[in-house]
Amino acid sequence: MRSRWTIAARTALALAFLASVALAAQAQTSSNERSFPQSKAVLENALNAMQSTFAGHLPVLDGFANPGQLPLERYSRGFYQATVQVESTPSGGSLARITVKVTAWYSDPAGAQSGYKLLTSNGRLEADLLDQLSEQLARNTPPAQTPKPKLAAVSHPAEPRPVSRPAETRSGSKPIISAPAPAFPDNPRTFSSSVTEGLANHVETPARASSDSALETEAANLEEILKNQAHPKNLVAVKKSGTPVVSKPSLTAKPEFMASQHDEFEMLGFNADWVHVRISGLSRGWIWRNSVEMPEGIPDTATAPPTPLATASDLFRVINQETAQFPGDWEPLRSKNVLIISVQQTDDAKQPAPKERLEYVKFLLEKNYPDLAQKSPPLAGLVVIFDSVDGGMIAATLPALQEWKAGTLSDSALWHKCFFDPPETFDSAASAGSK
Repeated sequence: MRSRWTIAARTALALAFLASVALAAQAQTSSNERSFPQSKAVLENALNAMQSTFAGHLPVLDGFANPGQLPLERYSRGFYQATVQVESTPSGGSLARITVKVTAWYSDPAGAQSGYKLLTSNGRLEADLLDQLSEQLARNTPPAQTPKPKLAAVSHPAEPRPVSRPAETRSGSKPIISAPAPAFPDNPRTFSSSVTEGLANHVETPARASSDSALETEAANLEEILKNQAHPKNLVAVKKSGTPVVSKPSLTAKPEFMASQHDEFEMLGFNADWVHVRISGLSRGWIWRNSVEMPEGIPDTATAPPTPLATASDLFRVINQETAQFPGDWEPLRSKNVLIISVQQTDDAKQPAPKERLEYVKFLLEKNYPDLAQKSPPLAGLVVIFDSVDGGMIAATLPALQEWKAGTLSDSALWHKCFFDPPETFDSAASAGSK
């Protein structure tokens, strides 16, 4: 008897263990796949309506990606992209499987491993997207119609016809409110809430109105907390995507990486042309000052205001303009035909600042780009030569000018694609100390 009981007990324990393993395996896969009673075609229609949620920026990585060998706090500019596979099931329903890729910029203090890297999603994004899919299907499914009760026969033709009332619904069970997952904002400096949007999709009842009021109060409290959170006062924000962050304050310095719009960095110092910033940890960099929004109380170079183009144009005059081979050994324009513009100072007694030279070159680029782009055959670029004792030369390729005019290159990014000879003639900040 004891032997039989022992065998039965062991068998029960083994079955319980196998069941727990199966449940654990199911829990691991349920975060990225889910079965639905709707057909594959219905599921695909719902997914098409959700296309805008399948990719976006992540304000933070903590909570969305698994930490690997590199620390998460050194990552920035997180981005996720989801792909969905839909399969039909034997029961007539369908199975949705979501795969999410997370990428982010890693800032290595030594600089050797800096770059965009692929991270592993922890399953939260997949689960949120599946929840949104469930809600989308629920919105697309028409509510069940309550059958109308038959009207009683009229006892007297002169009496008014009695008005029938639909059967009363049970109020014992509370309605289930499914809160949609919040969409990640493109602008990491703002926050959005989908609580009120989710509430608007439900019919108001007295019980639901009380619940909705509590949710709205909670949402208002959260927004007030976010509004009152102290924002660091020593941060600079990048104005335009594609802004270069360089290792030293020089127009000839090679960009370490390109910052995105609204990226924020801690300001360590600044001078007339450059801002010294902390990238992460011990990593430092420099950004062209008119490419960032300075902290309150410190004017941007672009709004300070700098030397106006009209004023810069008064400092120089064009003395010659011709099409010829590039007069230098810069690889992008070597032995190629370019437009060469020679200029002189209008007042030899006044020494123009490097910034004024750059402003005048920008004025010439704006003025001559339409003709340069329409030349047939097209010229390879434009060269400005300052004919003076301390003169210099700036050269820009036509592709760089096209990107600049299209808005994909900021002014500072354009300068980093140009050739300067000698560089110090146009870059006063390289030798200036920060404040």
